[in-house]
Amino acid sequence: MVSNPSSPKATVAIITVSYGSDAVLPAFLASVPGSTARPAHVVVADNRPADASVSELVETAGFGYYLPMDKNLGYGGAINAAVATLPRSIDWLVIANPDVTIDAGAIDVLIDRALSDERIALVGPRIVNEGGVIYPSARAIPSLRTGVGHALFANIWPANPWSAAYHNDQSDTLTTRTAGWLSGSFFLARRTAFEALGGFDEHYFMYFEDVDLGYRLGKAGWLCVYEPSAEVVHTGAHSTSSDSGTMAREHHISARKFLTRKYAGWALWPVRTALRAGLAVRLAVVRIRSRRSGNSVH
Repeated sequence: MVSNPSSPKATVAIITVSYGSDAVLPAFLASVPGSTARPAHVVVADNRPADASVSELVETAGFGYYLPMDKNLGYGGAINAAVATLPRSIDWLVIANPDVTIDAGAIDVLIDRALSDERIALVGPRIVNEGGVIYPSARAIPSLRTGVGHALFANIWPANPWSAAYHNDQSDTLTTRTAGWLSGSFFLARRTAFEALGGFDEHYFMYFEDVDLGYRLGKAGWLCVYEPSAEVVHTGAHSTSSDSGTMAREHHISARKFLTRKYAGWALWPVRTALRAGLAVRLAVVRIRSRRSGNSVH
């Protein structure tokens, strides 16, 4: 169920970020009421409020709070801004891309899983595309070995062992398990854990803010859990598909930023150099493949 934005009874916040998302928001909003029986506070943060179209969609839905940004804050920045507006009654944060539809009762399944262990900070559902293909949304934190191996071989040797390790055994998609991080396209967060770490790191404009969050939560003793009995459908990166070259570059910049921070210190300079080289090679391969196919690669 959903509540009026000012309702003090809401315990769950469902937050999405729009950036020219007019085409996909109606389906997202239509899926929200059946996703939980708990009172829910819905926020649509708009990173491109150039016209009134998104606010009109929220008004038409009959619920939700429209939150325009003064400028494009990126995904994590807009989520943080939305969380800062929430009433204190909110215990749970649902972070969602606007091009997602939520299965009936999925949010309640995720909350029930989180309630089973007070150490759980994030719970992610099974994420599938429109054809039912499962996306590897619960992965390991990239290490030196998996980071370089995945960077170098993911696009030319998909079955390589480094990418398999990074994907965290996605051959088992029906078992609840812990993961290093969960896809930011959709997950449930315990508000106290999210806020204790300051939310998303806004140094990541887009991509890897979810990897970084999972990494920091793990270091702080929290757990990230994959719960496949809840499911959402993700139609794809609609807001980035028009400029795949730029988006591929942003992805690799964020990957380099994360791995450079993870392997900080002068003694690890050779490690950072190897990582930069591996990511540069992968970006070159991605650009060539993208030009040939006309598709975006993430």
